[in-house]
Amino acid sequence: MIEDIQYLTTEQLNTKTLNIDQLSTLEILQLINKEDEKVALAVRDAIPQIVLAVEKVAEQFRKGGRLFYFGAGTSGRIGILDASECPPTFGTDPKLVQGIIAGGQRAITDSIEGAEDNDQMGEQDAANLHIGPSDVVVGIAASGRTPYVLGAMRQAKKSGAAVIGVCNNRDSLMNQFADIMIEAIVGPEVIMGSTRMKAGTAQKMILNMITTVSMIKLGKVYGNLMVDLLPSNTKLKERAKRIIKLATNTTDEIAARLYDEAEGNVKLAIISFLANVDCRTAEKLLQQTDGSVREAIQLGNSMKK
Repeated sequence: MIEDIQYLTTEQLNTKTLNIDQLSTLEILQLINKEDEKVALAVRDAIPQIVLAVEKVAEQFRKGGRLFYFGAGTSGRIGILDASECPPTFGTDPKLVQGIIAGGQRAITDSIEGAEDNDQMGEQDAANLHIGPSDVVVGIAASGRTPYVLGAMRQAKKSGAAVIGVCNNRDSLMNQFADIMIEAIVGPEVIMGSTRMKAGTAQKMILNMITTVSMIKLGKVYGNLMVDLLPSNTKLKERAKRIIKLATNTTDEIAARLYDEAEGNVKLAIISFLANVDCRTAEKLLQQTDGSVREAIQLGNSMKK
């Protein structure tokens, strides 16, 4: 409820920045940086809940489920950002992780602030996506009570989906719909109520953690290399070849040859070299090990003994 805004942590007056408009540029930047240091600590405190979120997302992915982010304004844009980076980074289908923002596509670049107050719109947007029991819905809102986000979470709960809440205030309204609640309490903003700052940064860190660790658990990372990336431009093609080189400890020339033989499939290139098999066999090994490069290599080598 709007009249309760004064009680939200994210809406409090930051006593450390009361005179920020009288400081030098250097002093302002140092002050912002000092406040930003609190973000990582707040996220660290929320790790036990983030663990639960990651485990649930990975579990649902294995069942063929999808991950949806619902947010308004800054929170919605952060969800879209994280979702849009998954296909090029991890080679996922664009439908696997989706970011939904109150007000639709136009709200990504234009401020449509009134859209966040429509809980029925959130409910309808979630219903239109045919969200079901195998899916996960993450509601994102600094306040923890944005009507649009609550509406989406409510509909997701009705549909049997796993529901996760991400906010920056304690004991928010999200709790009534969330199976898992992640609260990163970053404190009052440098500029009162400007939650695109510390709150938004915390949200981005949390979403990065959820998708990155889920993808690691699905075998999309070998060592710390993104072996499922889609080499869709010159930079990514060069990165793919370098990943092959690093994973196999070979030369640039051999890495380039492996890349070509595997038709740009980094996983197959690595497996074929380290298990000493052709790409067709490497593909079969990868299928048998549910996409795990490490297990595919081990399987390929064990079959020769």
